[in-house]
Amino acid sequence: MPVFCFALSFVEPINWPQTILAFVLIHALLYPASNGYNSYMDRDTESIGGIKNPLQPTKQLFYTTLILDILGTLLSLFISWQFAMAYLFYIICSRLYSYRGVRLKRFPVAGYITVILNQGTLIFAMVYYAANNNSLDNIPVIGLLAAAFLIGGFYPITQIYQHDSDKNDGVKTMSILLGKRGTFIFCATMYAIAFALLFVYFSEQNKIQSFFVLQIFFIPVIVYFLRWFLQVWKNESLANFSNTMRMNMLASTCTNLAFITLILLHYFG
Repeated sequence: MPVFCFALSFVEPINWPQTILAFVLIHALLYPASNGYNSYMDRDTESIGGIKNPLQPTKQLFYTTLILDILGTLLSLFISWQFAMAYLFYIICSRLYSYRGVRLKRFPVAGYITVILNQGTLIFAMVYYAANNNSLDNIPVIGLLAAAFLIGGFYPITQIYQHDSDKNDGVKTMSILLGKRGTFIFCATMYAIAFALLFVYFSEQNKIQSFFVLQIFFIPVIVYFLRWFLQVWKNESLANFSNTMRMNMLASTCTNLAFITLILLHYFG
C-alpha cells in the first residue's frame, strides 16, 4: 500500500473509479496471489513473511493463486489492455522469482532487483497510469526511482530474521549477502537516496513544505530503526521475528499516513 499511496500523491486530478479498481486488483488479487504462490513454493516451516508459525501449503493454495491471477488479469482489462499487460508482467516476474525451476530469489542481486523494479517502479507506474486517466504523460522519473529505492530500503530488512531458513532452502538473499549489520547500513543508504531524490523533486516543484511534512511522519521509523540497529550491532540475535514485525508495522503505517497526508494536502491544502 505505501507505493500505491506514494504514486497517487503525484496525480492531480485523480480518476477515482479507476484508482479504486486498481487498488482492489493490486491489494486483493495481485499481492495475495503472489504471496500465496511464493508460500506454496517455499513450504516454510519457520516464521516467514509476517507469520510466526506458517501452515504447510496445499494444492488448493496453488489453484487459488491461479484463479486470482486469471481473475485479476481479466478485470484489469476494464482499465485498459496496457494495464492488463503490466499486471500480467508483474505476475510473470513474481513467478520467476519463486518458481523452483528458475527461483530468482536464490540469487541476491537478481532477486533484489526483481523485487524493487516490480514492487517499486512497476507498481508506481501502474497506479499513476490508472489514476491519471490511462496516461503516463508527465510521470515523474524521480518518483519512479524513489519508489524503487524505498522498496530497496525496506525489503532486505524483512529478510533479516530468515537467514537460517533461507540458507536451508538454498536461497541467498540480499540480507544474507550483506550480513545482519550490513543489512541495516544498506537499507539506511537506500532510504537516504530515496529521500534525496524526493528532496530534489519537491524543490523543483516549489513544494519543499511537502518534503518536510514527510519527514515528520518518518521520525518514529528512524528512531526505532536506529535503536534496533544499535541493539543488533551488540547482539545479532535481536534481529528476530518480533522486532522485524514491529519495524514492518511501524514503517508501513507511517509511510501510508505520510503519503495519504500529501494527497489530502494536494486537494484541501
